Amino acid sequence: MATIFSHPAVPISLFFFFGKKKIPVLLAVFGIFFSILPDFDVVAFKFGIPYESDWGHRGFTHSILFALIMSCIVAFFRTKLKASWLIIFLFLFVSAISHGVLDAMTTGGLGVGFFIPWSSERIFFEYRPIRVSPIGPKNFFTERGWVVIQSELLNVWAPAIFVSGTGILARRFFFKDSSLNH
Repeated sequence: MATIFSHPAVPISLFFFFGKKKIPVLLAVFGIFFSILPDFDVVAFKFGIPYESDWGHRGFTHSILFALIMSCIVAFFRTKLKASWLIIFLFLFVSAISHGVLDAMTTGGLGVGFFIPWSSERIFFEYRPIRVSPIGPKNFFTERGWVVIQSELLNVWAPAIFVSGTGILARRFFFKDSSLNH
């Protein structure tokens, strides 16, 4: 998996790309939470659920259906998020599904169950530049953990910073976003 530090890169970059007029700060916070939510499935290990199960790590909580359900629930109860139903739904869906996309770009694990419950097949992408992260803090703060962070800086954060900067510049120079001039 990518680390908990890098999954938020997608909603953070989208927040900066579109700006707080389109993505209010509270919605951005929900997006960050949605980007790490799929990894709550690691609790399955404590209950003896095997990794390869549809309910195991990178299973149902990494699926398109899970992202759709969770995004619809929050969008339905949107009163405090100060954005349209569609913006909330799309932002949260992309934030949640980006988790599986990043995991499918890693060098280890069993793949991602994008299509659970319709198919139990685990999927990896052909392009897999992100070093798989060790599970657990004890294993993370090692030489291998540093290699993972370096691969994420290059393959997750650098593109996220580019996307963020592109949006900020576009709003400043092409859309004359006055909120950037203060």
